Amino acid sequence: MFPGMGKMNPKQMQGMLKQFGIKTEEVDAKRVIFELENGKKLVVDNPAVTAMVMQGHKTFTVMGDAKEEAGEASIPDADVKMVAEQAKVSKEKARKALEDSEGDIAEAISSLNE
Repeated sequence: MFPGMGKMNPKQMQGMLKQFGIKTEEVDAKRVIFELENGKKLVVDNPAVTAMVMQGHKTFTVMGDAKEEAGEASIPDADVKMVAEQAKVSKEKARKALEDSEGDIAEAISSLNE
């Protein structure tokens, strides 16, 4: 349950935590995904996830091998509409131009007007 806790039996560990008012439970998770501020994702496949409730707050511990993945760039619909109107093209072409320009509106309009 808690790696690195020596040779302590998991049941003994749960008993100790219970004495301190901490409840734990294993969470059966296949995959955990953290969406990072930079648009990328941190993905843990087949993780060991433990939930602890302490003083009314739930904390999750995730253990496993994580890998970073590129996140899908989310292009706001308002940007797509603006580019489509300015360049006089369909929303599909505008979205593609925004994706190609990594969300840069001016560059997307410029590329569509060439």
